[in-house]
Amino acid sequence: MYLLSLVLGVVSGLAAVILKSMVHGIQYLIHQLSPASGFNYLYFFLPMVGITLTLFAIKYIIKKDSNIGVPGVLYAISRKKGVIEPHNMFSSMLGSALTVGFGGSVGLEGPSIVTGAAYGSNFARIFRLDYKKCVTLIGCGAAGVMAAIFNAPIAAVIFVLEVIYANFSMSSIVPLMLTSSIATLSSYFFFEQDVLFHSVDMFNRDYRFQDVPSFVVLGIITGLVSVYFKKMYVLMNNMFSKIKSKKKRLYIGGFTLGALLFFFPSLYGEGFREINMSFRGDYSFLLEQPLWENCQNSFMMMCILFTSVIFVKVIASSLTFGAGGVGGIFAPSLFIGAVIGLFFSFLFSYFNIRVPESIFVLLGMCGMIAGVLHAPLTGIFLIADITSGYGLFVPLMLVSAIAYATVRIFEDTSVYTYMLAQRKELLTHDKDQSVLTLLDINKLIETDIVTIDPSATLGDLVEVIKHSKRNIFPVVDEDGFMHGMIKLDDIRDKIFCPELYDEIDVRTLMYIPEYFFTPDQDMDEVVRIVQKSGHYNFPVIANGKYVGCVSRARIFLEYRKISAFFSED
Repeated sequence: MYLLSLVLGVVSGLAAVILKSMVHGIQYLIHQLSPASGFNYLYFFLPMVGITLTLFAIKYIIKKDSNIGVPGVLYAISRKKGVIEPHNMFSSMLGSALTVGFGGSVGLEGPSIVTGAAYGSNFARIFRLDYKKCVTLIGCGAAGVMAAIFNAPIAAVIFVLEVIYANFSMSSIVPLMLTSSIATLSSYFFFEQDVLFHSVDMFNRDYRFQDVPSFVVLGIITGLVSVYFKKMYVLMNNMFSKIKSKKKRLYIGGFTLGALLFFFPSLYGEGFREINMSFRGDYSFLLEQPLWENCQNSFMMMCILFTSVIFVKVIASSLTFGAGGVGGIFAPSLFIGAVIGLFFSFLFSYFNIRVPESIFVLLGMCGMIAGVLHAPLTGIFLIADITSGYGLFVPLMLVSAIAYATVRIFEDTSVYTYMLAQRKELLTHDKDQSVLTLLDINKLIETDIVTIDPSATLGDLVEVIKHSKRNIFPVVDEDGFMHGMIKLDDIRDKIFCPELYDEIDVRTLMYIPEYFFTPDQDMDEVVRIVQKSGHYNFPVIANGKYVGCVSRARIFLEYRKISAFFSED
């Protein structure tokens, strides 16, 4: 495992380098074709071109869905035994490079995490590792690419522990740290230490005690914007899912996104250029559209412009996904957080209150990561990593905690997890819930129970009892339909009376079960019924036909088995 984690570190680091290089190359070529000043009408068409190329690559080259994102990784862990298809080792990179390179208003982190996780999953398959080691390697791959992209090895480990791993033991920590550190070194080799964020050193900067109320307000605002982010994302996703034609989704999403980019050029791509400008207190990226040049002379217009960019960014990202683009929500969250922080510093400067712009930008980014991803520790350590110090640790903790607490008032799940949670397919940090998620009723069904025909007599039933080790007997006809069940305890006084063998019909001995299950029954409901009823055996019926039985003992044994598996170190 240690050796594989080291190899994964190199591979995931290189994957991150290749992906960033592809995107930078595409954006450089587009920049050469764009006008130096004035209106850039290419924005109307570039997203459409990028998403069209993405869809073309998915349909004719990859031939499989590559836009699984972080939710797809979580689904693979909870429902597919950690299996992520091999094509995801390159398909997510190709799709996201085309989408983001041509202006899709999403990030590369989600597809990068899928790529790293796919390498981890397939390494585990090649070496025939068990489920637990497979999940460990999936987390290692995800941590590796995130560490390489942000040069944030600690934050990458924390992200995996908060978002990817539902339950973990100390045995998974060392591989995570090895992969994360090696991936970061691989990134250093090519890009040195300035991959995304430039010259952000807060180690020696102090904040004042009187700034604390503004930190609290910032935490509340980033939390509320995170709620808006999730609700708007879900709304747009539902709207596009109702459009069956991929061409219609492409045209509607692509042209609408192009129009938004034309009016708000800062929404183009990931937005890390704008984030770096925000660190310096430079909000000129909001004024790149000539229509807004005069806004800087009006305080009210600038406030409207700041607010518009914050809210429209979520719509632009959702349109990118809806049209068929491949990307992630990590970068949009950071972008929105940076603009919120810059807006704060703009307000303070208007009222002649001197504050370091970069502090509020960093705190805003932290609050949005905590709120949108439901990952408060990731927000803290990501900013601590990219600032090369912990001078802001207390404000980061304050903003992150308040943002996360605010979100949880309104939302129980993040953008990553809401669909899986609705289908009860999500592994959580609640160990009991995670074990129930991994339980599959189809694997609990016992089919070795002897059945008896409804036309049989008591004598026939006695012959069945002689050769059975169970105390229940489903009454099933020749077509497989179940009529009832017979419990040995209910007929014990009759089986010792031979004179009744031919007189009593099986139908008069059976009872209709009060509770029964179906093969697709939710395990939460199964366990609730088992606890409520006090019964020990339950028939499983599909379309009226008998499938088998589920016993209380079998559920308990399987629960204990999975629970012990999680607890192993």
